[in-house]
Amino acid sequence: MLGKTGLVVSPIALGSSFGVGGRDIERAFDHGVNTFLYGSLRRPGFARGVRALARHRDRTVLAIQTYSRIGFLMKPFVWSALRSLGTDYVDLLGLAWWNDVPSRRIWDAAIGLAERGLVRHLMVSCHHRPSFESFLREEACEAWMVRYNAAHPGAEREVFPLLADDAASRPGVFAFTATRWGTLLDPRLGPRDQPTPRASDCYRFALTNPHVDACITGPKNGEELDEALVALGRGPMSEDELAWMRRVGATVRSAKANRAVGLLDRLGARLCPPKQLAS
Repeated sequence: MLGKTGLVVSPIALGSSFGVGGRDIERAFDHGVNTFLYGSLRRPGFARGVRALARHRDRTVLAIQTYSRIGFLMKPFVWSALRSLGTDYVDLLGLAWWNDVPSRRIWDAAIGLAERGLVRHLMVSCHHRPSFESFLREEACEAWMVRYNAAHPGAEREVFPLLADDAASRPGVFAFTATRWGTLLDPRLGPRDQPTPRASDCYRFALTNPHVDACITGPKNGEELDEALVALGRGPMSEDELAWMRRVGATVRSAKANRAVGLLDRLGARLCPPKQLAS
């Protein structure tokens, strides 16, 4: 269950940005995936696959994201997504890449869409972990998207302790960037005396934390989807597996060859700095 939203979500949620679509969406549903994020890149094949599941709408959870910093632009963005997905509502509207609490005008615009029945619940994605404490004070915010992986485990210290033990009374949590943009899968960046994780290992690492309700994956194709589905069958990690992933993550994070990821982090801080976001 996705926290206090009450939505029944699959442990693996499929994102639209990297290319999976069409019949692979239907195949994922047949294997137990019911949660689909029509996210940063809205690929037609992904939308086509979701539309093919229309007869199962009561069993699917559909999420979209908006990067709008101007309230009145949110409505046409949502309408466009609804048309593409062939539905008259989405279960989750994500306010994307907010490193501080969105302005009142942004919240009011999103709440207005919920009152009209176009979206059922609101969530926020954020890279700035200290900001999550402020999100707790916004009643309308019912779910969080949190960066969490073996190389970026800081949510264990700064985010998850904020959450109540009772899942029904806390915001739902999606973990994202589980593979750290693929760097955790690169044998050149990990420790030489340790096995290199598979993508399914990265998803299992995130899902083993009891505060994570679902892990967002972005497969490019059917082969990568198959690897994501492996995580469903293998279940939580053992303590030994978690320790191994943490060793790999620490090495990857410190790798000199991994400077591009650090640049992405700095770019995000520059584009969306806390306390300096537009309304």
